[in-house]
Amino acid sequence: MKKVLIATLLILVVSIIPIFAQGASESSVKLGFIGPMTGDYGNYGNLISKGALLAIEQKNAKGGIAGKIQIELIVEDSEGDPQKGLAGIEKLASSDKIVALIGPVFTGVAFAVGERVQNEGIMMVTPSGTHKDITDIGNYVFRTVASDGLQGDVSGHYFYEKLGIRKLGVLYVKNDYSQGLYEGTKASFESRGGVVTIAETAQIGDKDFKTQLTKIRASNPDAIYIPNYTAEMAQILEQATQLGIKIPFLSSDGFSNPEIYDLAGDYTDGVIYVGPTQVKESSDYKKFVADYTAKWGFAPDSFATNAFDAANILFETLEKVYAKNGKFDRKAIRDTFAATKDFPGVTGTVNFAENGDLVAYQGVYKVEGKTPKYIGTYTVVDGELIEIK
Repeated sequence: MKKVLIATLLILVVSIIPIFAQGASESSVKLGFIGPMTGDYGNYGNLISKGALLAIEQKNAKGGIAGKIQIELIVEDSEGDPQKGLAGIEKLASSDKIVALIGPVFTGVAFAVGERVQNEGIMMVTPSGTHKDITDIGNYVFRTVASDGLQGDVSGHYFYEKLGIRKLGVLYVKNDYSQGLYEGTKASFESRGGVVTIAETAQIGDKDFKTQLTKIRASNPDAIYIPNYTAEMAQILEQATQLGIKIPFLSSDGFSNPEIYDLAGDYTDGVIYVGPTQVKESSDYKKFVADYTAKWGFAPDSFATNAFDAANILFETLEKVYAKNGKFDRKAIRDTFAATKDFPGVTGTVNFAENGDLVAYQGVYKVEGKTPKYIGTYTVVDGELIEIK
């Protein structure tokens, strides 16, 4: 009799558990972030992650998703190393069970992590991974930053047509970001009739660029293109001054990081670079800058702004998915994010191309002392440079 009673109780408990599980509400949802938080490139990860963290704080203050589910951001430090990025996504995907990823920050890490999230079925949106081939990894990969394909096109055309440069020297570090920009800019520049007189390279972590700069000077270019990260560019500019090089310098969106003026502010005057378009001074943008600065004690860069928009688009996605499914299904999140239409971001209206690229233009800047001055907004259509008024 006792055995029958125990068996009956067990059946009742087992039958009740699914009822409670099915009706249980989630109290939190986890997003991941991968970026360099320490080391030479730690400034990038810190600036960008804080854009996402601010968005999360503001959303959670309003109750979170569906007014009741708090959002948690789990940050993994890649140090800019693809292998450490892979270790980070392994933890985020398997242990933390994130539903989506903001990042990675750097191109090389984005390639490595992109393959993993595509296979895992977790969508990622990078606010700063610019290499044109990143979104070719698959349909779970997005970005809220312009592709290097567009940046290279605009750079080559602008240097030739607007600056009158005919001979270009190049010094780039051998990583996916810098090499991709060099190759795209070279192809665009040469398509207009320009000539790359010399292309010198350096290894990741190099500190001395005087040998390369001396060779570049000997090739007698009209300008020197340095599509690198801030640490390398700061050293290149300082060492060029030490060598007495007077040739103008050109750069890429890496120059939009304000750290360049802390590292090399005495050498930045006159640099022209192609990067993110200037964000209109809308009330939403002004509020974001004010909130970010008040929260963290320094102003956001363009990539932090991209991360803030990426996070808010994800929140809208999670709201829709939860309202429809009552849970955070990874595939539904990917599909809903891809269907984003005319999202009112602080950077402007956000749309994605079919391949996951941001529909975007490029801005051109000239540095006066330590202050970047906006020259204009450009794109390339059918091989022609177009200024967007």
